[in-house]
Amino acid sequence: MTKSQNYLKGAAVLGIAGIIVKILGAVYRIPLSNIIKDEGIGYYQTAYPIYVLLLTISTAGIPVAIAKLVSEKRALGDYRNAHKVFKVSLVGLVALGILTSLTVAVGAEKIVESIGNPNAYYALLALAPALLFVPIMAAFRGFFQGSQTMFPTALSQVLEQLFRVATGLGLTVLLLDKGLPMAAGGASFGGSMGAIIGAVTIIIIYLKRRSSIKDEIATTIISKEYSVRSIIKDLLLIAVPITIGSAIAPIMNTVDAALVFRRLQDIGYTSETANDLYGQLTGMAQTLVNLPQVFSIAISMSLVPAISTASARKARDELGGLISSGIRMTLLIGLPAALGMFVLAKPIIALLYFNNEPDVIASTGDILTYLSLGVVFLTLVQALTAIIQGLGKPIIPVRNLFFGALAKITLTYVLTGIPAINVKGAAISTVTAYAVAATLDFYYVIKMANADIDLKKILLKPLMSSLGMAAVAKLGYMAMSSVMPDKLATVGAVGLGVIVYGVLLIVTGTITKEDMAMFSKGGRIAGKLGRFLKSEKQ
Repeated sequence: MTKSQNYLKGAAVLGIAGIIVKILGAVYRIPLSNIIKDEGIGYYQTAYPIYVLLLTISTAGIPVAIAKLVSEKRALGDYRNAHKVFKVSLVGLVALGILTSLTVAVGAEKIVESIGNPNAYYALLALAPALLFVPIMAAFRGFFQGSQTMFPTALSQVLEQLFRVATGLGLTVLLLDKGLPMAAGGASFGGSMGAIIGAVTIIIIYLKRRSSIKDEIATTIISKEYSVRSIIKDLLLIAVPITIGSAIAPIMNTVDAALVFRRLQDIGYTSETANDLYGQLTGMAQTLVNLPQVFSIAISMSLVPAISTASARKARDELGGLISSGIRMTLLIGLPAALGMFVLAKPIIALLYFNNEPDVIASTGDILTYLSLGVVFLTLVQALTAIIQGLGKPIIPVRNLFFGALAKITLTYVLTGIPAINVKGAAISTVTAYAVAATLDFYYVIKMANADIDLKKILLKPLMSSLGMAAVAKLGYMAMSSVMPDKLATVGAVGLGVIVYGVLLIVTGTITKEDMAMFSKGGRIAGKLGRFLKSEKQ
């Protein structure tokens, strides 16, 4: 197998595993919200951004750094030092994992009290084991990816998420009688159980391959000593910039959580009501907004190598075509999702979160109405970030997202403190944050690529089709809800919208032969992945 084929196969393995993980994660929140409702979700969502931030600090850039150094040494036939990189990294990540895990285990109570939501204690404490085992996984994943063996990473990711969902939902139900704070802790412990299973899985795979790894190390002919000091230095040079970029979103979410709680209490809400509203925002409405990312992330993953190749060959026309196609395909997903949720926000919330009180459904529907518009900008940020990375300027999207984060924090503070707006101010600030980042990213893409972009083709046609779909879906819901139950009318309106959107895409010529070829290619990749996974297991 050629290096190119091996790379593409590895990318397909990780890409589809990533999509499975995203789908499981997004779907998980819907039954969880129906079990512990907005109050329990508020506790859960208070703990989760803190966990993600600590995890980002300890692991975000390390797997990439390990993979890069391991692959470089292996390319030179220096298998001994490639494995030394892994061993040094593993020791370092275990130390970081112990530190962050102990920080949460000892300081969980003070952390949640400082945010203003003490009932989130169990939800945060339950994530302490995950902070130990995820870094261990990161070391093994980096080593295998550097060896261009993607199956261990993909399998551990999928099993991690499966056990997270199963354990989280199971414990939530079992602990419900002990109170919502404890039930939220059970939901959080799903993350720890998933991390344990994922780590054990990838360690077992490593041990099974240990003899072949030793044989490979023995073939090293020339091996200049790679000191521990040099390994640490090289790892940090790669990992620190990536970690800084990856930390922006978790920092933004953690600060946002504290601001929302404080500002809501400043305008007269009790801590319990503030928690409920935060749960509606992040655990219920935000979950639906995140669903379209499953598809936009897949598009983004394929853009980076394609853009890189065209840019390196200075193929201006090809580059313009790729950029236009990437943006247009993203809008074909983001626009209908955003407008569909905008016009059917409350019926969709009532359909999915049926176990909540009518006032909670109404309030969450209002939040989703505002937040839904962020889908367009969020999916665009992902595509444009991939394009800019492919053009060789990875720091630019990080800087632009930082500017968006500043806008979000400012608007959250101001708008959430206005009684008539309250928690919807946080939703508006989220939309604004991604709008700022997407606008700046788009400006730099046009400036850097020096390519012709047909705005009518990539924006106007998808927008017109999406507006037509939204109008028909809304009118269809109004007509059907007068003669049938609301939930059935919602399903019917969504189905009608999908059909009308497909027809409009064809009638307006928005979907091209190239797009159909892309979908066909995606199906062939999925088939090949299935056969590959089967052969690996055997």
